[in-house]
Amino acid sequence: MAIVNMKELLINAQQENYCIGAFSIANMEMIMGALKAAEETRSPIILQIAEVRLKYSPLSLIAPMMIEGARHAEVPVAVHLDHGESLDTIEEALTLGFTSVMYDGSHLPIEENIKNTKKVIAMAKKYGAAVEGEIGIIGKKEDGSGDGESLITRVEDAKKFYDETGVDALAIAIGNAHGVYTSAPNLNFTRLKEISTSIKVPLVLHGGSGITEEGFKESIEYGIKKINVATATFNSVVKSVDKLFKSSNTVDYFTYHNNVIEAAYENIKKHIKIFGSYNKA
Repeated sequence: MAIVNMKELLINAQQENYCIGAFSIANMEMIMGALKAAEETRSPIILQIAEVRLKYSPLSLIAPMMIEGARHAEVPVAVHLDHGESLDTIEEALTLGFTSVMYDGSHLPIEENIKNTKKVIAMAKKYGAAVEGEIGIIGKKEDGSGDGESLITRVEDAKKFYDETGVDALAIAIGNAHGVYTSAPNLNFTRLKEISTSIKVPLVLHGGSGITEEGFKESIEYGIKKINVATATFNSVVKSVDKLFKSSNTVDYFTYHNNVIEAAYENIKKHIKIFGSYNKA
């Protein structure tokens, strides 16, 4: 296959009622693990990195690895900038070859969010890239920081936002949060159904780490077609590496390298099966 536009993946998922996993990565090993899981399960996926993570994984270095990995994958892979806040960063990602970008103006008044999102859409159009927007406040920031307060997306706001922007995907807040949940998430499926009925754009659920398998499946049934997973993969890698070093006093770099790949692979493969995209490539 080859690198693809996120919109193409989400339209297919919407038509066949499954979900695409959007997996955040931080290094080459995690990219390799994600692609291994996707190819083994014959699943389309989205490789993504959030703007807040670029201080650890500079875009000029991580982007070429993501893009080349997608280009050589045996399954369709979109490459996505998650939670872009700076128009300069978004444009850099597009210039480098990302096939979709997210503009996160959820913290702004809705009119300003719409205005800026339309600027990003115009920018992305030059590159043939898709755009994800966000309406409502998702608990915590993408890196898990913040006070965790959420603002459930209002149906009228979601409809207004979509009608005026025409985004390719819309992230909404239904009680989900980034990072580690301090208690079991209480997702508002009634609101999800209301929004899904009002607008036909593929909906996005952020904060996938910690939601139950039943919660995932119910979300997908009611209109979620892209689910972001970051913390669960990062934690899987940390726990696996910690176990490796505790089990031996002599760990060489390449054993560590393979360990990171396998830890990312196992977590991503698990989520692919839950999301229903298995054998959809």
